[in-house]
Amino acid sequence: MHTEKRAVAQNSVWAAVGITGLKIVVGLSTGSLGILSEALHSGLDLVAAVITLFSVRVSDKPADAEHQYGHAKFENFSAFLETALLLITCAWIIWEAFKRLFFKAVEIEPSVWAFVVMFISIAIDAWRSRKLQRIADKYDSQALHADALHFRTDIWSSTVVIIGLVLVWIGEDLNIGWLRVADPIAALAVAGVVITVSWRLARQTLDALLDASPSGIRSQVISEVLRQPGVIEVDRVRIRRAGNHYFADLTVGFGRNLTFQRSEQLASEVVATVKRILPNADVVVHSTAIPQGEENFFDRIRAVASSNNLTVHDISIQDVDGRLHVEQHLELNERLSLKEAHDFVTVLESEIREKVPEVSTILTHIESELATIETAHHLVQEPTLEGRLKGVAREFCEVIDLHDFEFKRVAGKLYVSCHCTMSDTLPLSQVHDVMTSVETRFKQIDPELFRVLIHPEPQTDNLR
Repeated sequence: MHTEKRAVAQNSVWAAVGITGLKIVVGLSTGSLGILSEALHSGLDLVAAVITLFSVRVSDKPADAEHQYGHAKFENFSAFLETALLLITCAWIIWEAFKRLFFKAVEIEPSVWAFVVMFISIAIDAWRSRKLQRIADKYDSQALHADALHFRTDIWSSTVVIIGLVLVWIGEDLNIGWLRVADPIAALAVAGVVITVSWRLARQTLDALLDASPSGIRSQVISEVLRQPGVIEVDRVRIRRAGNHYFADLTVGFGRNLTFQRSEQLASEVVATVKRILPNADVVVHSTAIPQGEENFFDRIRAVASSNNLTVHDISIQDVDGRLHVEQHLELNERLSLKEAHDFVTVLESEIREKVPEVSTILTHIESELATIETAHHLVQEPTLEGRLKGVAREFCEVIDLHDFEFKRVAGKLYVSCHCTMSDTLPLSQVHDVMTSVETRFKQIDPELFRVLIHPEPQTDNLR
């Protein structure tokens, strides 16, 4: 990309040098203001081509510590300078044309060389404008777009100058006096073309320099992001362009009960959505936690715990005489002292009452969360105990089978785990109640059991 952009910009400079020189020689020899205005126009095009070459070299530099957004904005600045040069050209052409029309007559001597030079200029301008436009479109370079636009205006203005010279020649041959002013009129037409193009270019460069969002892009980004599952709202979208690069900053609202990992996944999906609209854009997504309208009391309590980086489970809520009583389990690091753990609970319960004012009382069961990996000394065989535990299945009509028992000793304590088969259609709440009852019966059968873990399975899973 860098090689192609620099090569086409450098070729443009050499072409501008040749055309400007030819126009100056022929303009001075003929006295044609049209050709002289074209020579000045081409001279400024040469300056613009040099600026474009320099801007392309600078803008392709990567971002650094002082320019975190890169150097691509230099392309927009160079286009702004080219616009200023074009407007200066127009001012001089208009001033000189009015002088020749109303105050000072200048004899024009059209020659074959004048026409040859103008036709050569048109041919070269057409060639280099196509080359510049192709590379500008390929890499979305505003500096090269501006240069290509300059050379297309040269084609239009050169055509107008040729028409003016032809009319002057006809006026001399047929002795038609008013046709002798066709040359300054042609120069005014050139100025009109240049002003029109300059205005259009000025609007584009000012929009880029003032960080104006591309028309319609912001609303399109908001619409597409809101279609993403999990996105509740889009609070702010800011888009800016530097050269051929876009930078987009979005503030997006997700459900506050989402995990950090899920929020990160949704943010990545939002970035991908924006890049489908603005390929290769640099996108930053700031996520905010938003309460959803369908949140129940359990969701609201969990959200308060999550905001304190805590996790509660086994939440139960009872409505007693119109007052809500909450019971919950909270796991805290086993290395905390009772005082430290109780302080955590006090803060959490206070915030729950504030954020969920319907709650009247809260009782929190504190559990220790293991902070170290336990070392199991060995698996043990307990065939007698296993048989007694399997007999528990007959006490519960919901339990179809108990299997895959595993016993192990950890720090002198006996652990047991097994799989429990139940009906596919059994509600999860009932499954939990049955497993809790089975665990209780296990510990009644053998009080030595320190920890019991039961994995529930649907009946169809065991038929495979």
